[in-house]
Amino acid sequence: MLITLKEILKTQRTVAAFNVFGYEDAISVVRTAEEMGCPVILMTNKDCVDFIPQEIIGPMLVTMAKNASVPVCVHLDHSRSKADIERAIASGYTSVMYDGSQLPIEENLANTKEIVELAHAAGVSVEAEIGSVGYSDPNVVAKAEYTDPDQAVWFARETGVDALAVAIGTVHRMKIQEAKIDFDLLKRIKEKVDTPLVIHGSSGVKDEDLSKMCEMGVSKINLGTSLRMAFGNTLRRTVNEMTEEFDRLKFFPASMKAVSNKAKEKMTIVH
Repeated sequence: MLITLKEILKTQRTVAAFNVFGYEDAISVVRTAEEMGCPVILMTNKDCVDFIPQEIIGPMLVTMAKNASVPVCVHLDHSRSKADIERAIASGYTSVMYDGSQLPIEENLANTKEIVELAHAAGVSVEAEIGSVGYSDPNVVAKAEYTDPDQAVWFARETGVDALAVAIGTVHRMKIQEAKIDFDLLKRIKEKVDTPLVIHGSSGVKDEDLSKMCEMGVSKINLGTSLRMAFGNTLRRTVNEMTEEFDRLKFFPASMKAVSNKAKEKMTIVH
């Protein structure tokens, strides 16, 4: 069942969102969500759509969502381009994120308002970010800045976004679960902001902290690195073991199972 971000966030307290990079991991996530009876969000980030354009991967994910027995949202993650967002909307995405977190706040606000008007006119939900979640990858140049609760409530009210990503200590692309979460800051943001809150970089969060964030009312938990590690590490072992094999379809099942296991592990915590 294909639905929007705004709609899916009403289905349960917290929904897991996974960055996927093709058929193999996307279908593994959907099948796991169906097995668990959980709604789920399929996301594509900039790296993904640079490799597989929205016009190609979007309809594939939308078809998966429509055929799923559970609610599924198809979401464009971390886009800084109005043109890319327009392409995603035209390709069937039901949600987009405009990421102006690296811009001066007034410019972020103005651009986000423009995207909200554009997307809402098409029945598409919008997520934005206030403050900025940093990256552990040294190749990504991006400031990291904790979210100010007063700015967050002002930004959410002025833009009319459907979900708001906040920075409380998580870091994108962490391979080890060692992020230091500022739960007091999350509490102060939650007390002020009525808009559903999103946490990015959740692969680096300890399981108990992930559970605590959900209990505190976070609506969307973004995960990507943990799934990529499960897929890639398993694929490496499989290729090294199957030395006489050349058919890539024989390499994928083990990696797909690893993705399913990791998605189930995370959805169990979030659910």
